[in-house]
Amino acid sequence: MKKLLTHCALAVGLVTGLAAAPAAFAKLPAPTPTPEAKAKAAETAAKTAWSAKVDTFQLCQAQTRVATRYREEATAAGRQLAPATPTPPCTDPGPFAFAPPAEEAKPIEASGAHSPATTAASPPSSNQTSAETNPAPKK
Repeated sequence: MKKLLTHCALAVGLVTGLAAAPAAFAKLPAPTPTPEAKAKAAETAAKTAWSAKVDTFQLCQAQTRVATRYREEATAAGRQLAPATPTPPCTDPGPFAFAPPAEEAKPIEASGAHSPATTAASPPSSNQTSAETNPAPKK
């Protein structure tokens, strides 16, 4: 009898556990990116854009070589060709160079621009009494 009750309790616990399982898979908010992560993402985006420009440059060069060879072989065979369509020259993107974006101006509190702390050579207060500092009586 004890085994039956134990199995029933485990089955009920398993069913209620499965019912609560979708709550455990709730989507967590995305973590806020750090400045280093933002800089790395910007560099990756710049490198991807540069890579696309290099691919375009290499495609342009290949197309130019194919068109030039075709025209040379066609003229050697004595075929009449229409004049070539003018196209812009291929532009080399050059080597990859990444200039990190300028940092945003931080508020004074976050930038560490406070005055440096003075050494505690003397106490911050003076030897004057409150009556000497504030001669008017309190009301």
